[in-house]
Amino acid sequence: MRKALKEYIYYLKINRNLSKNTIVAYENDISEYITFMERNYKVQSLNEVKSEYLKNYLQKLVRDKTAKSSEKRKLSAINSFTRYLLKEGRINADQVSQVSSPKIDKRIPTVLTRSEVESIIKVSKGDKPLEMRNYAMMEILYGSGLRISELTALNIEDIHLNVNLVNLFGKGSKERIVPLNNETVKALKDYILNARLFLNPKDRSAVFINRNGERISRVGVFKIIKKLALEAGIKKEISPHTFRHTFATHLLEGGADIMAVKELLGHEDVQTTEIYTNVSKKVIFDKYDEIEDNDNIAKQGDKNNV
Repeated sequence: MRKALKEYIYYLKINRNLSKNTIVAYENDISEYITFMERNYKVQSLNEVKSEYLKNYLQKLVRDKTAKSSEKRKLSAINSFTRYLLKEGRINADQVSQVSSPKIDKRIPTVLTRSEVESIIKVSKGDKPLEMRNYAMMEILYGSGLRISELTALNIEDIHLNVNLVNLFGKGSKERIVPLNNETVKALKDYILNARLFLNPKDRSAVFINRNGERISRVGVFKIIKKLALEAGIKKEISPHTFRHTFATHLLEGGADIMAVKELLGHEDVQTTEIYTNVSKKVIFDKYDEIEDNDNIAKQGDKNNV
């Protein structure tokens, strides 16, 4: 079984063009599954796996309080592995398809209001090299909806400031071209021309670098955002991905076509993008409730003054 897993991981690397993180996740999830089968049912071959064994494995995940999203990911990895083994003639039957995938509650992601975005961008501004870098990062995160992995992997050659465009390489190294607004272009120009070299970049290709001259990390960006949010007086729990959620929500609130937003975000399926329509509706309803509450308070005040 371990040999089959190694062959499958090799297949993913060569044929599927998946990201390194995705391949590691597949390997870990399937290895955990194989270990469970070996320890609990003494199986020597995946042909011996029965659907009830898999159901018991999923029940173990529930007992371990594994997140529904992680359960779904693990089952998806196992399903993909099983289909590969069937195709290669390594097993005779697909037991995984008989097991239902766990249902996931669609959680509405945290988004920032326009005033909150403005507050964070305002406190990020400054004349020092690190401040100019932070300002450029906030502008491009919100202005173009980048994933954190896309931000940290950004290279100088990917940015085309003369035509307001950036080349991004998303999940599975899939390329897409995203527009940059004028404010983002200005922030990037100021940072690249007047600040970046003062940080003594060790990686000459990296756009965003840390105080040690190295390509900035995901953790580094997360810490910067936490610090800026605190300075801006924002109490919401936010992360780099919050800016991506906010970017999509604000576009839809402004009347953007959902298919256009899907392309900008680099989503494979429009259903992934549709969650932002729910966010947008919630924001509108919350604003309506707030206005209605204020009107009621004002009316009550008028009555008291009569």
